[in-house]
Amino acid sequence: MREADAVTTVNDLLSPSGEFSCVECKESFASPTMIGTYASALANSAALANQTCGYVVWGIRNDTRTVVGTHFDPDRTQVQEQPLEAWLTQRLAPCVPISFQAVDHPDGRVVVLKIPAASTSPVEFDRVAYLRVDSATPRLEDCPDDRRRLWAMLLSGPWESEVAARFVTGDEVLDRLDYPKYFELTRQRLPDNRSGIFEHLSRDRLIVKETGERWSVTNLGAILFAKRLDDFDSGLARKGVRFAAYGGNSRADRVTHRLDSERGYAVGFAELVAYVNALVPVNESIGRALRTDHRPFSEIAVRELIANALVHQDMTVTGAGPMIELFTNRIEITNPGVPLVEPERMVDAEPRPRNAALAALMRRMRLCDGTGSGIGKVVAEVESYLAPPLDFQTYARPGATRVVLSAPRQFKDMTPRERVRACYQHAVLRHSDGASMCNATFRERLGLDAKNSGQVSSVIGAARQQGWIKPADPDRPRSGYVPSWV
Repeated sequence: MREADAVTTVNDLLSPSGEFSCVECKESFASPTMIGTYASALANSAALANQTCGYVVWGIRNDTRTVVGTHFDPDRTQVQEQPLEAWLTQRLAPCVPISFQAVDHPDGRVVVLKIPAASTSPVEFDRVAYLRVDSATPRLEDCPDDRRRLWAMLLSGPWESEVAARFVTGDEVLDRLDYPKYFELTRQRLPDNRSGIFEHLSRDRLIVKETGERWSVTNLGAILFAKRLDDFDSGLARKGVRFAAYGGNSRADRVTHRLDSERGYAVGFAELVAYVNALVPVNESIGRALRTDHRPFSEIAVRELIANALVHQDMTVTGAGPMIELFTNRIEITNPGVPLVEPERMVDAEPRPRNAALAALMRRMRLCDGTGSGIGKVVAEVESYLAPPLDFQTYARPGATRVVLSAPRQFKDMTPRERVRACYQHAVLRHSDGASMCNATFRERLGLDAKNSGQVSSVIGAARQQGWIKPADPDRPRSGYVPSWV
């Protein structure tokens, strides 16, 4: 940090009207153990206060918060033959990147210890977590209400609240984020002044106020509204959506189109979906009087599945992001992380977004469905296209989820596994509408005539035998069928 910025930071931290409550002031050196206790307490208190960092400042008279200067030199302080900073870092868990800085303030030399807020779990010092309460530093376990509140905050989506760019100027925020798109998508009027823009962005936790007229851009702000993901943390750029189109049905076929999206999800979503749909081959058929174009994949299904992959991916999986692959006979969409619900319950299950803040904002911007009906819509589209059922695949190593959307195929060309899965998904869809499946409804879903009812009965029998469906009412043979978990 530049010296002028560092002086401004100190003045902001000492301001009685400042926004930074997680500050401990000391005149002279405190014991290493006490500094470690402060680090744990301020990291946890900063998280509770929705601040990115806590601070210990030496060279300050605590009662008046005036600069008096200090001779404390952390670089020359040794503890058990180790530098003080290294000694502290080894005893803080999980590891937090604390940092000391000496500042030549006009009123005297000051030393600032900056402690990032807890992000994944409470920060402990020597296996004990602390909290700052007024001027006291109690153990976190002695403050049960604060402990519950802290854990609830840390479990609500820590990745989204982590910092993608720290201590940047207001101009840099406006240069890196497509803020006009934020106001457009959230259907808010664009303020006519900078303070109004920053107020809205910080209200949605896209940016967080720092000291000295500086800001931190959160992962949530960057992943949704970055003009270029490369402008942020290197790991964030790898979360960009990748797309590849192949000239056939195999990855061994020639790649005809490739796209590595550099923009945030919200900024580039509409164009990405349009790009994918534009590359879907169009089949022409001639009716009695007119030529009609038929796309093998529903545009609604493509949109919903892409949005689902963005929202439900595991952001903590490093070096991986969503991947869309277009083949002539199918689309495969893969996202990092195994699902939070069983694949067979994805059609109907209540949504359990891994990234709650991301999902909430995507829902506000109408970029995804937040009611849990998104996959149900896709299944309905698949059925209207008389296509094979959705295929959900999970991979424990390296940890990924893939959904396969197939082009229409006649019943005779479906595999036995596809027929049974189509039967189960149809039963789930019917049950979600308050009805049961029967031979006639499933036959209609497959596009078969009544003369094929025997084949349909065979599939229903296989689905029953494999435990996918059961009679809606065992005492009424004509009551139809429902999913086995009903």
